[in-house]
Amino acid sequence: MENAKILKNIIEERRSIFPKDYSDKEIPQHILDEILSNAVLAPNHKRTKPWRFKTFQGEEKQKLGLELQNIYKNSTAEAQFLQKKYDDIGFKISKANVVVSIVVNFSGLVPDWEEISAVSMAVQNMYLTCTANNIGCYWSSPKIVEQLKDALTIEENQQCLGLFYMGSLE
Repeated sequence: MENAKILKNIIEERRSIFPKDYSDKEIPQHILDEILSNAVLAPNHKRTKPWRFKTFQGEEKQKLGLELQNIYKNSTAEAQFLQKKYDDIGFKISKANVVVSIVVNFSGLVPDWEEISAVSMAVQNMYLTCTANNIGCYWSSPKIVEQLKDALTIEENQQCLGLFYMGSLE
């Protein structure tokens, strides 16, 4: 019964915590490994394992931030462009210790919605593991991620569902 209480507490404590609240402390590699290992324990019909996660840290993360800012700038009409939004994109990336791209791979073996559901459950496992380890996180799905095909080397049967930001809270 103790496990059930612990699990219930973690589920109740799970929240989206945004980069502005992250500390500068790095997430230890063993915790990052645990987060990603737990993600892929999600159920998936016909064992298609439809998730494709790519982890961005350090310089690669900064390049992703610049790419997102460029996409926003180039895809937004001048009248709708907001400098604050442009700056926020860079700020969120720089404050996060780790950013993970969330991509679904459509196998064709099951309906697309089942693949998306499996990826969503994998992300929930990431959320819960972050919560258990005092790591702040949130899943962001801005429209501009659709234009990350080249940066993420997304194939025709794949779709980016967003970015998962993580940062230490200590």
